[in-house]
Amino acid sequence: MTRIAFLGLGHMGLPMAKNLAASGHDVIGFNVFPAAVDAALDAGLAVTLSAQAAVDGAEVVITMFQSGAQVVAAYLGSDGADGLVDVAPPGTLFIDCSTISVEEAQEAHRIAGIARHRSLDAPVSGGVVGAENATLAFMVGGSDEDFEAARPLLEAMGRRVVHCGGAGLGQAAKVCNNMILAVSQIAVAEAFVLGERLGLSHQALFDVASNASGQCWALTTNCPVPGPVPTSPANRDYQPGFAGALMNKDLGLAEQAISLTGVDARMGLLAREIYQEFAAGAGAGQDFSGIINTIRADSAAA
Repeated sequence: MTRIAFLGLGHMGLPMAKNLAASGHDVIGFNVFPAAVDAALDAGLAVTLSAQAAVDGAEVVITMFQSGAQVVAAYLGSDGADGLVDVAPPGTLFIDCSTISVEEAQEAHRIAGIARHRSLDAPVSGGVVGAENATLAFMVGGSDEDFEAARPLLEAMGRRVVHCGGAGLGQAAKVCNNMILAVSQIAVAEAFVLGERLGLSHQALFDVASNASGQCWALTTNCPVPGPVPTSPANRDYQPGFAGALMNKDLGLAEQAISLTGVDARMGLLAREIYQEFAAGAGAGQDFSGIINTIRADSAAA
């Protein structure tokens, strides 16, 4: 049994923490929002009044925050609060599961290392459903030794755990993966709108493409039209899932990486432009597959 401080008990963090507790670990949680704390208590998790109290005595600290700035601030301390790296026992393993930039992840590693702690960046893919069912994919950056130490914990929360290399390379893999996902989700949505205009039923197009070269996760799991995949957000009026605002955030990280590396990634940058507009309106709180409604609305009348 490992004593784990889990900080960030939102839509993803809470089911992840619950799966760790169900695996027999001693999980102490914290969240800044009272509603999330109440949900954690209702789920049977122990919670504390501060992040520092959760971390005190922990062997492992897992963070699931919204931004890299929040991760760095929590590690260092802010607004008069002690930094997590200052409170944690020597040699604590810090695992950040947030989706942040490669540079921010490397800074978090540096801060933990100076304080003589171990650290990994371990962003996830799979959405809320994956978090609830412990089928997430983890992309991990850090040393071989720290990866092996964390593997049993990550496997309690996910189905696939991949060591991508050194510090920050888990985040590099996540940026690349989500750029692929965004481009493919737009392409699938455009294909369904085109199929509608040509007289194809949604089911016919799905039956063909899901068993042909057009097969992809955006089609067979996150199908943007109701019916063919009953569990997709399209059957729940596009309730996320993975919200448009989060996809826009991740594409912002991809845009930053593209700029730094000079890669000619025109499709990735166009996807960023499309989702930036989507997230500026009602799409912010919808599943990102709801982009199909924007495509319909912007298509010329037949």
